Amino acid sequence: MAIQPVSRFLASRRGIILIGAVIGILAPLLQKFGNPANMGICVACFERDIAGALGLHRAAVVQYIRPEIPGFILGSLAAALFFKDFRARTGSAPLVRFVLGFCAMIGALVFLGCPWRTLLRLAGGDLNAILGLIGLTIGIAIGDQFLKHGYTLGRSRPTYTSSGLIMPFFAMGLLLLLFFAPQFSANGPIFFSEKGPGSMHAPIALSLAVGLIVGIIAQRTRFCTMGSIRDVLLVGDLHLMSGIIALTVAAFATNLILGQVHVGFSAQPVAHSNHLWNLLGMVLAGLAFVLAGGCPGRQLILSGEGDGDAAIFVLGMITGAAFAHNFALAAGPDTMVDGVLKVGGPSIWGMWAVGIGIVICLLIGWAMREKIEEAA
Repeated sequence: MAIQPVSRFLASRRGIILIGAVIGILAPLLQKFGNPANMGICVACFERDIAGALGLHRAAVVQYIRPEIPGFILGSLAAALFFKDFRARTGSAPLVRFVLGFCAMIGALVFLGCPWRTLLRLAGGDLNAILGLIGLTIGIAIGDQFLKHGYTLGRSRPTYTSSGLIMPFFAMGLLLLLFFAPQFSANGPIFFSEKGPGSMHAPIALSLAVGLIVGIIAQRTRFCTMGSIRDVLLVGDLHLMSGIIALTVAAFATNLILGQVHVGFSAQPVAHSNHLWNLLGMVLAGLAFVLAGGCPGRQLILSGEGDGDAAIFVLGMITGAAFAHNFALAAGPDTMVDGVLKVGGPSIWGMWAVGIGIVICLLIGWAMREKIEEAA
């Protein structure tokens, strides 16, 4: 069958380079057609916007149902069904995964971006992304130590097909809310930003198409930013890393062609130049990603192919986004006030949240080791 050669190609080094290049080209194009600068694709930011659109937080500048997110899930579902790879499963420490998703979002919103956006920010000239990448690598390295010493969330188990379809149905529900934009009550959801990043978006059809394409290819290649760094640190495997390099190079080249490269630290779009908290935010995010087994993009793809545990992580991130804005935990961007740069960053509450999140993740990593249970 023709399916097998295609599947083998997508699982190969060339396949992982392809998905990286595809994301690297499509994300700047989404930016060109309306998405916020250096935010052609950002899973954390887009989930935050969805949380705002649903009224889970009331930060008026970040409220929009981003069709890319449902696209990732439904594209993954389509690929999994076509390649007979859909497997409904759950039961691997779901509550812990929810907490890890929550912590990951707090870290990402202190940095202001997920791993994909970190690479895209760097490809657009935002040098603050270097601190984010260093922090991400440190967090992953810490998580790797727990993996080496027996950390595990346990095995997931097969479950009803209907259970594995819950997240795709949730994705379709989001699209319906976006298309029809019902007003459920006076001054109530669905909310759509009239200014700020939430008001900036590419046409719905284009955004959804990009989401579906990325979801399909990512499901077959197992593309994961966190996994690429983890594999290099643990076993020196560059397979997934080749996709990350391809993404960054393709995004930089596309940005150059489109005139979207602006090199510097200060006053970068939807970013801050508080170096310490750029680093520490991504330390928390990277640690949470390792303990959960995947970056935000990978978790969305897994949820589309029937993984209920990944879906719980996604819901934890959405909840974390709501808390981050309701309790002033998310960082603010750099701003220019009367021609003077005002450096952004997290509030004191955001700083405390990062510290507490790191402690929580360290406790999870230490407590959930098989060797402890076996010795007991």
